[in-house]
Parts: sequence; structure tokens; C-alpha cells
Amino acid sequence: MISSLEIKGHALYDDYGKDIVCASVSTMVITTVNATLRYDNKSLSYSKDEGYVQIVMEKHSKVVDLLMENLISLLKELEKQYPKNIKINE
Repeated sequence: MISSLEIKGHALYDDYGKDIVCASVSTMVITTVNATLRYDNKSLSYSKDEGYVQIVMEKHSKVVDLLMENLISLLKELEKQYPKNIKINE
């Protein structure tokens, strides 16, 4: 069960605005946070800054946990394709 998630740094795949790895990570994270909050607006809290996002799980449920596990799975798949630009630490 995931209790928190921290995403930090920049992918450095390409120049700012052209970095497909950064855009992919951002899209995955934003979509997952939005879907989770839409399902249960008290399920998580998050903070963000330039190159940084922290997600803290406040409530667990089957759907919320599935969404977070899916995010991790998607990020791992991206890591396989771009191992020099993304690193998953568990």
C-alpha cells in the first residue's frame, strides 16, 4: 500500500518545452491526482513546486489504491524506455 510518493528533478531528455519524458511524467501524475481527488476529495493531499511533487495518501480504498498502483506501474514502464532519464526508488 502506497502511503506517499515524491517526484523530484527534471528528466533532462531534451530542452525545456520539448522534454517528452518530463511531459509524460507530469501528465501521468496530474491525471492520477485529479482522478483520485474526483473519486474522493479527501483521499490525498499534495504539494508541488518547480520540478517537485509530493503526494500523501490520507485515505485508502480499493479504487484509490488501484489508481496509485497504476501510476507506479506507468512510471516503471516509462523508466524501462528511458532509464537514463527516470529512476524509480521504492
